[in-house]
Formats: sequence, C-alpha cells, structure tokens
Amino acid sequence: MKRYGLHAALSASIIVLDQLTKALIVKTVSFYGSIAVIPGFLELTHIHNKGAILGIFNRTEQPWTPVLLLLLNAVALGLVIFYFSKTTEKERVARLALAMIVGGALGNVVDRITRGYVVDFVEMHVGKFHWPTYNVADASITIGAVLLISSVIFRRPHASDSV
Repeated sequence: MKRYGLHAALSASIIVLDQLTKALIVKTVSFYGSIAVIPGFLELTHIHNKGAILGIFNRTEQPWTPVLLLLLNAVALGLVIFYFSKTTEKERVARLALAMIVGGALGNVVDRITRGYVVDFVEMHVGKFHWPTYNVADASITIGAVLLISSVIFRRPHASDSV
C-alpha cells in the first residue's frame, strides 16, 4: 500500500476539491448563470454536461448514453490503473500524471452517478476563441495527460532498455 499511498492521496484530494468546487458553484451560481472573474477572459458559468469530453453526446437523449459513458469511464480507468501498476518508482512524473488522471476521472464519475450529468463551470475565452467549459476534474485530467505525454517523450533510457 505504501507504493500507492501518496498517489492515492493525490487522487482523493483532486476528487474532494472537484466536488467542493462543484457544490459551491451549484449553491451560488444559477443554472446558466455566470460570474465574471476576469472580464473578457474568465467567467464562472454553471452548466451541466450530460455527455463526454468537449460535450460529445451532450445533446443525445438516448437512455443508453449514461450507461455507455460510465462503461467507457470504467474501461479507461481500468487501463490507467493497470498502466500505473506497471510503472516503476523511478517514473515519478508518469505516476503523478496517472494519479491526476484517476482523480479527475473519478471526480466526474461521482457526478455522473449522483447527478446524472457533470457540473462544468470554468469558462475561458480570448476574443472569438472559446475553450469548452470545464471543471477541476477536467483540468486535472488535461494536466495529467500533458505530463504523461511529456514523460514518455522525454523519458531517459534505462540501462535495461538497451539490448
């Protein structure tokens, strides 16, 4: 358990922070309401995402969509956890990244199970360019993915890698 303790704590912290921020938004910002934090760049806008990343399937009213999304989440989480179990202690950045991805994914799964949708609220834009609205879990997944890709690209070869 010690091998996974710090990473499990990081994942759990992300879930807690994600759920606390979502609860705060639900309590303080009306649905589709918005609060300007940095006018013209950053708002807190309360929306519901019934779909997947970037709003894919968000407008689908099929009864199987929530089940499909939960199954896809479960498969993806299983693969991430399996990959984590194959990393070594020396792969610190990859392990950190995977823990961030797990925490973020589980934060959104909590929403899907308890609410039937994911609460998104961070809305950023510059001029006409507009990022999809996201939350702490999404940010954690994105940062984790960038770190994971970076760790693979910039990985130092180990003596055992050369044959």
